[in-house]
Amino acid sequence: MKSPLLSLPGAVPAEGVDEGVAAHYGDLFREQRALADGTGFVDLSHRGVVAVTGADRLSWLHLLLTQHVSDLPAGEATEALVLSANGHIEHALYLVDDGTTVWAHVEPGTQEALIAYLESMKFFYRVEVADRTADTAVVHLPAGSITAVPEGAVVRETPYGRDLFLPRAELEEFAAGSGPAAGLLAHEALRVEQHRPRLGFETDHRTIPHELGWIGTAVHLQKGCYRGQETVARVQNLGKPPRRLVFLHLDGSDVHLPPPGTEIRLADDGPDGRKIGLVTTSVRHHELGPVALAVIKRNVPTDARLLAGDTAAAQETVVEP
Repeated sequence: MKSPLLSLPGAVPAEGVDEGVAAHYGDLFREQRALADGTGFVDLSHRGVVAVTGADRLSWLHLLLTQHVSDLPAGEATEALVLSANGHIEHALYLVDDGTTVWAHVEPGTQEALIAYLESMKFFYRVEVADRTADTAVVHLPAGSITAVPEGAVVRETPYGRDLFLPRAELEEFAAGSGPAAGLLAHEALRVEQHRPRLGFETDHRTIPHELGWIGTAVHLQKGCYRGQETVARVQNLGKPPRRLVFLHLDGSDVHLPPPGTEIRLADDGPDGRKIGLVTTSVRHHELGPVALAVIKRNVPTDARLLAGDTAAAQETVVEP
């Protein structure tokens, strides 16, 4: 889905999974500062949109997702995961119910697999699942924004701002009255600052929710009856996850950021030491400088000095060891 907002002045297209929207519009730090100040918007129209309707939608989703949604009030935002039978994360949903429909946005390109799974679990429940990506665009307004929400838009209100589900045909009109536009890189920089994991970035095929701090925000511990719940309960009650998410302050003297996948080692062991983790997202922040999220082995001391490739890094605890 190529966004029409790529025609805005200065737009530089994003690459990889975020292809289709702008990485930035010519001034990364200005765009970050605007979002931090509560102004502007971010085009997230490349994200998948899934809608679930029907009288049983909430009780049915409650059986499939990690979140308690059977009594979800209309207009209340939440997030949830779909796990494998072994408790590994397969999908992340950012959802809200508008009273008749559950709207969820998901990582670009993952909606088809998610819908296939949901369709396989319908049985006799009164639900309908639809891919609305082609006609619905997601737009993010930062926390503190006073931008008017178009009539009829579905709003997902969170501590980090508002996600709007807009008719895709209205995206350009909305952008014309809601500037300045900020790109994905600015949005990602604030996500990293807020220590928020992202599916496919901080996750791999064996990630469990405890490793990324998704317990509580996306996983409700007082509910069962969903795939992978046994693993969640066992780790919560009897053990510790093998890895943990950390926030890294990177040496600002390096010209290049360590890209995702860069191996992390203990600084005391040098660049030839044993690998203890990987950089998952690295960004340049308008105030903090170069920072990153990384997943490392749980037993790494919280005060250990690290190397991300050849770049010195100081860790900040996100998930307790």
